[in-house]
Amino acid sequence: MEQIGSTLLYALLGSLIFAVVIFMMETITKFSIRKQVVEEGNIALAIVLASIIASLGMIISAAIQ
Repeated sequence: MEQIGSTLLYALLGSLIFAVVIFMMETITKFSIRKQVVEEGNIALAIVLASIIASLGMIISAAIQ
């Protein structure tokens, strides 16, 4: 039961970190990330976001183990 609790805690912490990183990227850049990816179809930016998501996932998974 303790492992489930710690896993949920790390998942929540990871989601929070992800949200903070996306918010920081949105405020630092001079353009809207959502508008660039969704409306204008900026594939390069979508790849950068995917790499950030994957790297955060690896960090969270390593922290859980």
